[in-house]
Amino acid sequence: MEKIGNDTLTIYYRDENGQLGERILFRADENNLEIVREGRPWSFTANPKDFKLAAEAYRIHLAHLFDPLMAIHSSSIDPLPHQITAVYEDMLPKQPLRFVLADDPGAGKTIMAGLLIRELMVRGDVKRCLIIAPGSLVEQWQDEMGEKFGIDFEIFSRDMVEATRSGNPFSEKHLLIVRIDQVSRAEDLREKLENAEDWDLVVVDEAHKMSASYYGRELKRTKRYILGEKIGQKTRHFLLMTATPHNGKDEDFQAFMALLDSDRFYGKVRDGVRAVEVSDLMRRMIKEELVKFDGTPLFPERKAYTVNQEPDFGVTSVNYNLNDLISRGILDK
Repeated sequence: MEKIGNDTLTIYYRDENGQLGERILFRADENNLEIVREGRPWSFTANPKDFKLAAEAYRIHLAHLFDPLMAIHSSSIDPLPHQITAVYEDMLPKQPLRFVLADDPGAGKTIMAGLLIRELMVRGDVKRCLIIAPGSLVEQWQDEMGEKFGIDFEIFSRDMVEATRSGNPFSEKHLLIVRIDQVSRAEDLREKLENAEDWDLVVVDEAHKMSASYYGRELKRTKRYILGEKIGQKTRHFLLMTATPHNGKDEDFQAFMALLDSDRFYGKVRDGVRAVEVSDLMRRMIKEELVKFDGTPLFPERKAYTVNQEPDFGVTSVNYNLNDLISRGILDK
């Protein structure tokens, strides 16, 4: 240290790397100085329980890097092979996800959606999630997400509008289940949904209800379809679930797929033109393809037979003879 006048001095020091340095200090710098006593660079005097809690939280935060099936191991389910492949092979690798899950009824599409939501939440990719379902299924969705995956969703109601400070529960609530008809038919609710913050993931159950049909060259869009268009622009991940994605009309199917990618599926399919390839945006497995881990079929084989039924009045075939019925007195002439 070297004094320069009454209010100034030069100090010489060695930093943590052993390098020499110097600095001029003035009287005005005095208030910014503090006395540091020599001691250990790290201390172990903090609360050990708090340290363990922080370390455990960080471990869980990084768990997906070491356990690729984290959602399965942290949920109360026993998934089937087709459910695991749907989530971890078909959907999770797609970033962002724009997908139609169209497996047959009974395949467990709700379980697949729950696994996807849980996995994305564990990875820190989803905080705000919206589930759109028919009114009769919203309680089932809430129960499934809570009991099997430990995710507490709230069911939207009109009372929420009055209870929230902003008057827009779609902004304040991060985990919501809404009835498709309630939101699609009410313009004020649809406007609140459009003005809310963007969603990380939107799941639509029975998505074929968001339909549109061509009449000539004009596309007639239902209110549900308009809701699908609007909500598809407000979310990063968009999952449509339905067992009947195709109604037999290619132009209607293309309009349905436009909910996922309006540029790729724009316009009406022309006659004689090959349908657009959708294998990268949709998965469909029928019941005959679903198996257990041991390779045995998950559902019994479906067989169709034509069976002749013996009528009570003695006719031995369902192909009744008119004269025979008249002779037996069953019909009048």
